[in-house]
Amino acid sequence: MSLSSLSPLGKALLFILMFLSTSFVVRAEGDVFAQSLNKLAQGGMQEREQAMLEMAETKHARSLLVLQALLDGKLLSLKSDGKLVIGVEQAEGYQLKDALTDSDLGLVERSNVAKITMTNKLRGTLRKALGQLELSAENPEIRLAAVKAMAKDADAKDIELLKNRLNQEPNVKVKEAIETLLLLDNMRSTDRELRLHALQALQALDNVEVVNRLETMLEKDADGNFLESDLEIRQKAELALKKIGQRKQVYSAIETLFFGLSLGAVLVLAAIGLAITFGVMGVINMAHGELMMLGAYTTYVIQQLMPNHLGWSLLLAIPSAFVIAGLTGIAIERGIIRFLYGRPLETLLATFGVSLFLQQTVRSIFSPLNRSVATPEWMSGSWQYNEFLSITWNRLYILIFCLVVFVLLLELLKRTRLGLEVRAVAQNRTMAKAIGIPTARVDALTFGLGSGIAGVAGVALSQITNVGPNLGQAYIVDSFMVVVFGGVGNLFGTLVAGFSLGIANKFLEPYAGAVLAKILVLVFIILFIQKRPRGLFPQKGRAAEA
Repeated sequence: MSLSSLSPLGKALLFILMFLSTSFVVRAEGDVFAQSLNKLAQGGMQEREQAMLEMAETKHARSLLVLQALLDGKLLSLKSDGKLVIGVEQAEGYQLKDALTDSDLGLVERSNVAKITMTNKLRGTLRKALGQLELSAENPEIRLAAVKAMAKDADAKDIELLKNRLNQEPNVKVKEAIETLLLLDNMRSTDRELRLHALQALQALDNVEVVNRLETMLEKDADGNFLESDLEIRQKAELALKKIGQRKQVYSAIETLFFGLSLGAVLVLAAIGLAITFGVMGVINMAHGELMMLGAYTTYVIQQLMPNHLGWSLLLAIPSAFVIAGLTGIAIERGIIRFLYGRPLETLLATFGVSLFLQQTVRSIFSPLNRSVATPEWMSGSWQYNEFLSITWNRLYILIFCLVVFVLLLELLKRTRLGLEVRAVAQNRTMAKAIGIPTARVDALTFGLGSGIAGVAGVALSQITNVGPNLGQAYIVDSFMVVVFGGVGNLFGTLVAGFSLGIANKFLEPYAGAVLAKILVLVFIILFIQKRPRGLFPQKGRAAEA
């Protein structure tokens, strides 16, 4: 009989019956939830365990909130009447809400409430109950976390729940996680064909839990016998491990390459300003690292002024650091360097003194302690391709930032009057001066440009390391290595050298360690310079040999 064939009276009775049945179900769930709360408050350990599972099964609107509060240690009981409450800790005590009705109970002293005691077994049951509730949450990330939590200790009931969820799960990642968990469960089956089929499917998955399970199958007991007695299954497990291991090596190489490029980006940013001043002016600027330090401290100061706008403060710090470090560089050039042209060793000593002065100035203003610069939300975390490969956002943005700065600097040198004058002075200072180019002004602006880029490099460094007075000292030697290796005064050489040394460092570190890797790179550069004293891309021009 269809709904349309019923009389108006029959339809009205049917709707009333549906309403009453729905109300009964809701009321029944509420009664079970209230009883479960009572067990959590006054029952023994076994009753509490049962209460957690009952809450997960009823799926009451407040079940997830109460169980999460219990896991976080925020579910409390009033000593006066034993009522369960959810408490948020304040300086004066706890701000309470009724666990059953969510009504506000006000602020009470700590001595008036008691935490619900838990055991390790109860925590395991609690996490499982939370997983069951979170499995039906709207947020796919919560559902994914629930599946991963259930994977650690899934029983027959959890498996059945996941099987039912699999067909209605819309999110691809969550569905893959459920399928993986079901395949791992099939590995425990007594059905040999089912286990072989599961092994065939598991070898295509990049999952740490799969690797652990396969390695366990190939372990031996105290008597030297394999834990897995079936030879064919062991062979399939070995093959699956081999295939997963091959893919893992590829992902590891990609990750190492990325970290090498990100380190190279930092080296390029640190060295590109030095390449300009050293290449054009022949000045050995030992204060270059301290100019980077000024850029990092500029980022810190702006962030302190804009604590609620981290993203904007970082973007504002880029031009600010360029201006502050650039003006400092011009002041150094006008006040000291211009009297020492043609005497590189004396410029080394003079700028070393400047570096000590800048360090002490920063210590006097900000103290010798390191300062932490917060990372904006859009630069935090990582992009997770799979469990074997993840790319951190902050280093990816620094890599992109390095390339943007490099391109902008090239455009400035190629398409502006200042760039033309800088290239003329770099190739033949005497001839440039003879045709009317104001070399003194070019020197000041060039030194300011190189110093400003050092300040911009400091902004990038503030996102991957602590900001302190000694920040620049860690990069000054590496910067000179990059400049000399790439070719003094050649920007493209600096780019290639920076990325090459960064990648070489990261590929050597797993085998030689961080310190020995740097030593090996330094030895390589020394040997390379013996063969090619002018670097990878030597400067061109009539005065290049001078």
